[in-house]
Amino acid sequence: MRFDMPLADEHRMLLDLVERFVEDELMPLEPAVLAREAAGGEAKLTREETDRIDARSRELGLWGLDAPLDVGGSDLPQTAMVGVNIALGRTAVSYVFPPDSPNLRMLDATVTAAQRERYLAPYVRGETISAIAISEPNAGADPAAMTTRAVRTEDGGWRIDGRKIWISRADTADFAILMAVTDREAGRKNGISAFLIDRDTPGVRIVGRIPMIGGTTTYEIAYEDVHLPADALLGTEGAGFAPMQTRLATRRLEIATWSIGAAERALAMMIAHANERRVFGQLLADRQSIQWWIADAVAQIHAARLMAYDIARRMDVGEDVSILVSAIKVTATEMATSVIDHAMQAFGAMGMAKEMPLHLLAAHVRLMRIYDGPSEVHRWVVAKAALRA
Repeated sequence: MRFDMPLADEHRMLLDLVERFVEDELMPLEPAVLAREAAGGEAKLTREETDRIDARSRELGLWGLDAPLDVGGSDLPQTAMVGVNIALGRTAVSYVFPPDSPNLRMLDATVTAAQRERYLAPYVRGETISAIAISEPNAGADPAAMTTRAVRTEDGGWRIDGRKIWISRADTADFAILMAVTDREAGRKNGISAFLIDRDTPGVRIVGRIPMIGGTTTYEIAYEDVHLPADALLGTEGAGFAPMQTRLATRRLEIATWSIGAAERALAMMIAHANERRVFGQLLADRQSIQWWIADAVAQIHAARLMAYDIARRMDVGEDVSILVSAIKVTATEMATSVIDHAMQAFGAMGMAKEMPLHLLAAHVRLMRIYDGPSEVHRWVVAKAALRA
């Protein structure tokens, strides 16, 4: 059960296309992904599967959806991307249309003309993979507390020293956006700068592979006496915090929309099962507890979807949505946690089986309650803003 949002005709056509893509291309891959995770492997597509899905999504014109026109993108607004990401969140097969939007938006806001040609354009074309290095072993939820240093060298370049952790795609990324302190005296925000680091740069070393729940993996990287040229600086020296927040806001809205999609899938599965399963001579659909779970899910999913579209609209007109994205990240991930848990409960023992996608959806959402800031920090952000107002 879904209450559709009013969309422009071209955005509705895009959403219909993406939903068919998810149904026809990604859903059939779920059994294989679930089997790999159940056998102790990673819950992700193989290289061959990814190549095929990439080719199909590119053929359908689904690459670079929100990328700038001048580098080959479609320059779609955030309001169009909300439905796209909700649809992608409905499957346990993790897949995003190249390129990854958060890093894309940070690059677009900061690159020089030369960096646009060297990094942004091939990234939009799907020729490169990016990562971002923000969190540190002792500075996770508070990026302003990072200690990784970037110091000017005599030739005008930079020397980087430090460690970063919880980095996705570090093993495959062609380049990374690295956040580092360039001025300790400038305050917790004003002394942070961003840098572009190619994967083969001397001194960059993966020191840890960290398996996570849900069959995913992150990495720890050491930066030891890494020398970068002057043009590796991304944006303005000491002003990296604001574009980083643009990146984080994009990801947090994505996380919320993926969570809405996961909750929609769990609700649909729970409804179908409730209409078929009989216990003690009565359909589950006739049990009040099941009815209440479904009613609450319908209302909560719709509320989260409305919130997502409202935030996207505000982003499209340039409003500061930092507080709202904190609010929706908490709201959507915790809503999805509840809906998926009720669906697993409704399925009984089958809800615990690894051949079902529910456990993987649950793990993905559980991770997202930590990724890009845990719920407690986002509640604190929202509360501080409300109290000051």
